[in-house]
Amino acid sequence: MHDFKKLNVWQKSRQLVKDIYEVTQNFPKEEMYGLTSQIRRSAVSIPSNIAEGCGRETDKDTSHFMTIAMGSSFELETQVILACDLGYIGSKVIVTDLWNRIDEVQKMIDGFRKSLGK
Repeated sequence: MHDFKKLNVWQKSRQLVKDIYEVTQNFPKEEMYGLTSQIRRSAVSIPSNIAEGCGRETDKDTSHFMTIAMGSSFELETQVILACDLGYIGSKVIVTDLWNRIDEVQKMIDGFRKSLGK
């Protein structure tokens, strides 16, 4: 088992969740049960699956949850693109920052998963 709270990937993905919540506060109210909810759920899923995987007894099981976290990160990336397309995230600086941070988390998940030996 791994102490997920000590993993940089978990810490960075947790901060990403906080930032996603702040950005989505400005989404239209009619999106509360649509894109706002979906983007928040996929963001929360990333550190949640990292933590769950770290609680598993084998590296194979841990790797499986890193794969799920990776999938959630790609889902989040797609939803950020859609939110940008719809004009819900107006600042290019914010969008670029989110994309870069999602990419960083993806690389970290991949690195951690590879260190487990798949």
